[in-house]
Amino acid sequence: MRIRATVAAVSGALALSAFAVPAAQAAGGSSYSPSDLAKFAAAAQQAASGRSAYTASTADDTGVPYTLDLSFSNVKVNNGKPIVAGTTTHVKAPVTFTVTHAADVDIHASDFLMDVDIYRGSFDDPANILVGDDWPSCTDTSATTASCKGTIDIYADEELTNADATTWKAEGIAVALNGQDLTSEDIDWSKVGVASQDGLATTKLQRLSKLTVDATPEPVKKGKTITVTGKLSRANWDTGKYAGYAGQSVKLQFRKKGSSTYTTLKTIKTSSTGTLKTTTKATVDGYYRYSFAGTSTTPAVSATGDYVDVK
Repeated sequence: MRIRATVAAVSGALALSAFAVPAAQAAGGSSYSPSDLAKFAAAAQQAASGRSAYTASTADDTGVPYTLDLSFSNVKVNNGKPIVAGTTTHVKAPVTFTVTHAADVDIHASDFLMDVDIYRGSFDDPANILVGDDWPSCTDTSATTASCKGTIDIYADEELTNADATTWKAEGIAVALNGQDLTSEDIDWSKVGVASQDGLATTKLQRLSKLTVDATPEPVKKGKTITVTGKLSRANWDTGKYAGYAGQSVKLQFRKKGSSTYTTLKTIKTSSTGTLKTTTKATVDGYYRYSFAGTSTTPAVSATGDYVDVK
C-alpha cells in the first residue's frame, strides 16, 4: 500500500520526502519504515533551522546530523520525456543520476539510504511529492563516483489530482546512519550524515489523452459527403474517470490507400464535452483520422485511421 504523508510538525521537501518513502531494503538488506525516516528527516530539519521540528523527539536524542560529503548530478527523469499517467495504471518512470562522494562515504553500506524523488510546489512547502517503490541501485565508476538507476512509481488513483499536471522538480537525499538506529530512543544524531540537494532536474506530469474517429457512410459514392465524428478525452485524476477535453483544436487528416502519409484537411475545435464533428468530400479510398497536438498538461494523440471505401 502506498503512503500519503500528512506532515504538520515537519516542513520542507526533505522532511516530506523521507516521510513518504515506502518501507524498502537498503543496500545491505536493513529495512527502515516511513516513520523511522520521518524521525530522521525531522532531526535534519531541526539541524538546518536551529529549532525543534520533530515534536516526538525524546530527551535521550543527542547532537545534530553532520553534512555528508556527497552530491548529485546528471539527473534525468523518464529519459527527459513527460510522465503520462492514466486513471488507474501504475506508471514506473525511470530515474538516472550520478553520485560523487568522499572516499570515506560508503554508499553501499546496509544503513546508507539514498534516493531521488520529484515534488511540485516550493521546496519548503511542497504540494505533493512522488517517490519510488524501491531504493535505486548504484554501480561504482570510480572510488568516489557511482552511476545510479531508480524509479518514480506513480499510482494516479491514490496520489494524483488534476493540479498535479504541471512541472515537477527533482531533489536528491542521502542519509548515512553509521550504525545509528532510527527507531532507538537514544540516537546520537551527530553520527548521522545527511546530504540534500534541490533543483537537480525538472519533469512534466501529464494526463493521458484518448482520441476516437468514425467516418460514415462507408462505402460511399465518389464526390459524396462523409461525416466524421470523434471525441477527445483525457484522464481526470480528481474523479478517476476520463472526461471530454473541451475547446481544443484538432486536425482532421486523410491518408490515401497505399500511402503512409497523412495530410491535414481542416482544423476544428472540440465541443464542451470533447466531441468532434465535421464533413468532407470523399474522393478516393483511404483513411480518416483526428490528430491532437497536445498541451502542456496533456500529451499529443492521434486516432487510429478509419477506412472509407469510395465507389
